[in-house]
Amino acid sequence: MQLYGRRSSINVQKVLWCLGELWLEQGVDYQCIDAGLQFGVVDTPAYRALNPNGLVPTLVDGEQVIWESNTILRYLATKCGADHLLPLNAAGRSEVERWMDWQLGSLWATLRVAFLGLTRTPEPQRDYGAIHTSFAESARLLRIADEQLQTREYLALDRFSLADLVVALATHRWYGLSDRFHALLPAQPEMPSLARWLDAQRARTGFTIALG
Repeated sequence: MQLYGRRSSINVQKVLWCLGELWLEQGVDYQCIDAGLQFGVVDTPAYRALNPNGLVPTLVDGEQVIWESNTILRYLATKCGADHLLPLNAAGRSEVERWMDWQLGSLWATLRVAFLGLTRTPEPQRDYGAIHTSFAESARLLRIADEQLQTREYLALDRFSLADLVVALATHRWYGLSDRFHALLPAQPEMPSLARWLDAQRARTGFTIALG
């Protein structure tokens, strides 16, 4: 398999973490091809033929081409029969997938405004009103996860799943902004259950693989 992307992308990190959880090894089971931002590639006709959006990640597995990060995760888990990451039964699968959809459609869609505003936008061009709103609204969403984790070890199942993987990466970015830009961001209430859970996810080998 070939994975196109850059390690700094949260969506590429999702796939790398999943590959690690599946015990697939870079250089043996898959090859990473740098693409996006400083690496270019994504605007070439060859890449657009694979992914018409010109975004990363893209996974090429033989004749099969998959894009959209959460879809790639579902593909890998299903292909490898990883029922522990994504259950085969409809009820269990829905428990995991609703958090995956929540991460993509609610949490990251909200948080990315603050993330891009602080990490990619020069100071004179920053819209701090939008950044503060994004950061605070992300905290409100994360408090939903914090409440969920007050009585359980994992978000969706009685074990680690793709739900924990995708939400952990977004949560890691939220805390990273809070630590790095604390002087520029409003203080938020502590979320002890979320913090405990995130520490446990950061300790997983797959997380280390994903963030290099």
